[in-house]
Amino acid sequence: MSVTEEFRTVRDQLIAWREDYQLACEQFSWPRFTHFNFGFDWFDQVAADPQRADAPALVITEMDGSSTRRTWRELSERSTQLARWLSDAGVRRSDSIAVMLGNQVELWETMLAGIKLGAILVPCTTQLTPADLDDRIQRGHVSWVITNEAETPKFASLDGDFTLVQIGGTPAAGSLSYADSFTVPVEFALDTPTRAEEPLLRYFTSGTTSRAKLVEHTHVSYPVGHLSTMFWIGLEPGDVHLNVASPGWAKHAWSNLFTPWIAEATVFVYNYERFDATALMEQMAREKVTSFCAPPTVWRLLIQADLTQLETPPAKLVSAGEPLNAEVIDQVQRAWGQVIRDGFGQTETTVQIANPPGERIVIGAMGRPMPGYQVVLRDPLTGQESDTGEICLVTDPRPLGLMNGYFEDAEKTAQAFRDGVYHTGDIAERDEHGVLTYVGRADDVFKSSDYKLSPFELESVLIEHPGVGEAAVVPAPDDLRLSVPKAYVVPAAGYTAGAELAESILAYCREHLAAYKRIRRLEFAELPKTISGKIRRVELRRAEEERHRTGDAPGREYRDTDFPGLSSS
Repeated sequence: MSVTEEFRTVRDQLIAWREDYQLACEQFSWPRFTHFNFGFDWFDQVAADPQRADAPALVITEMDGSSTRRTWRELSERSTQLARWLSDAGVRRSDSIAVMLGNQVELWETMLAGIKLGAILVPCTTQLTPADLDDRIQRGHVSWVITNEAETPKFASLDGDFTLVQIGGTPAAGSLSYADSFTVPVEFALDTPTRAEEPLLRYFTSGTTSRAKLVEHTHVSYPVGHLSTMFWIGLEPGDVHLNVASPGWAKHAWSNLFTPWIAEATVFVYNYERFDATALMEQMAREKVTSFCAPPTVWRLLIQADLTQLETPPAKLVSAGEPLNAEVIDQVQRAWGQVIRDGFGQTETTVQIANPPGERIVIGAMGRPMPGYQVVLRDPLTGQESDTGEICLVTDPRPLGLMNGYFEDAEKTAQAFRDGVYHTGDIAERDEHGVLTYVGRADDVFKSSDYKLSPFELESVLIEHPGVGEAAVVPAPDDLRLSVPKAYVVPAAGYTAGAELAESILAYCREHLAAYKRIRRLEFAELPKTISGKIRRVELRRAEEERHRTGDAPGREYRDTDFPGLSSS
C-alpha cells in the first residue's frame, strides 16, 4: 500500500467515525510513515483524481466582491513550477524560507512549493517590525525571504545572508522577481523522498508570557497530525471551510491549509480591512460556507450583529485560540441553531482536546481528548495526577501531531518533555464524565485568601455584562488577602468608562460570583496584546506588582469599597 493509500484509508476512517467519538478513540491509530511529502504524496494525488481535479481548492474574496479561484489541478501544477524555479535559483533542501505574505494566492503556492522542495518554511505575519524580523532571520537561520513589494523596505537594513524574492514591482539589486517563476517548466522532483522526521515548519509563538519560542514541526507532525483537527471540525470532501486567521501564525496552517485539504474541502478566505459582520455573512451565503472557524474575538463581534441575516448558517461551527465564553455560545445557538464547539491546541501541537461532532456538549467546556492523544492532568507542584492540574500529553506512544521540539533550545525542550509527558503549561479540570474545562495558563492562575482563582472564569462572567467589550483579570497585591482579583476592562460600544459603569460591572460580579471570587478592583484601559491578538496578562500583572512595590498610584482605579453596598464580605 502506498503512503497515499494508507493516508486516505486512515482519513476515511476518521470521517466515517466523526459521529462516534468512542469508536474513533478505540480504533484510531496514527499512520507511521518513514517518508511523506504532503505536496507530492497527497495534494498532487488528489489533484490527479478526475473527480476532484477541477474542483475549487482555494477561493479568496476581496471586499469589493472580486475573487481569486484555484482548482486542485491549478495549484498542483503551479506549486510544482514554483518549486522548479526556486530550485533553479539555488534553494536547497533544508534551506529556511521566511514567508511573509497576506491572504493571497502566492502564499498557498509558496507553502506547497516549499513542501515539495523539502525546504523549511518560517511563516511570518506582515505585522512584524524590522527588529522582529531580524530576530526571526537570525534564530531561524533564514536564507530566503518571499514577500510583497510593500514589505521589502523592512529587510533593507537587516543583517544576514539571505536572498529576497519580491512579489510585485521591480526588485532591488540582488533580489529576485517572483514573476519570473512563471517562465520555467512545470516539472520538479526531489532526488530522494522527504523523510517523515525531516523538519518542515518553524513557527515563532506569540509570546504571551515570555520571549517567542521557535517551534519545529516535521513533514508529518502537521501535514498528517492534523487528522485530529479534521475529526474535531467534522470536515469531509466537498465542504467549504472558512477560517478567520492571519497568515504567519500556526492557526492559519491548521485551518487554511492542512486540515481542509486533508479532508478534500475548499479553503475559503474573505479579506477585509475592518471587521463587518454583515459583509462577512453575505460572503458566507454567497460561497455556501458549510464550516466556520473563528477565534473568540471574532465570535464576540459577530453576536453584536443580527445573526439571523444568514439564512443558511454553516452546520459546523468551531472556535480555537482562546477559550470561548458560554454567553457567546448561547447567543449563536439561538440564532443559528448550532453549537460552537471549542477546541484546544497549541503551536506545538494539532488539536489535542475538543468537542467533536455527535458528542454531548458541556457549555463552556473544552471537551475531551482527540483520537490519538492521551491526556493526563498533573498537579504543577507535586506532579501527581489529579482532576485539576496541568494538561500533559502522554508521549509513549508519541502523538504524531506533537512538535519535534524547540529549535536549538535543548533546555526549553527538556523542560517541556520532562517526566515522560509533554507539558502544555495550561490548567484544566475534569468532571465525572471525563469532560475537561479550561482553567487558565499555569502562569495566570493566582491565589487570593488561599483560594486558587482562574482569570478565564472571572473574565467569562465579566463579559456577560453588556457594558464590557473585553476584559482581563490579574491579581492585585493586597495586604489582607495576599492578592485580590482586579479587572482591566475595555467598554463595549455605546458605553462610557467612568464610575457609573464601574459600579454596574462590580455589582454584576457581586451577584454572579462567589464572595471569594469577586472582582474587587476595576480599571478601564486598553489591553496589551501580542501581534497575534492574544492578551498579555503578564504585562498587567507586572504593572500591579511594580505599583505595589514602589507605592505608585494606579490609573483611575475603582474599588468595591468606593461604592456603598458593594464592599461587605
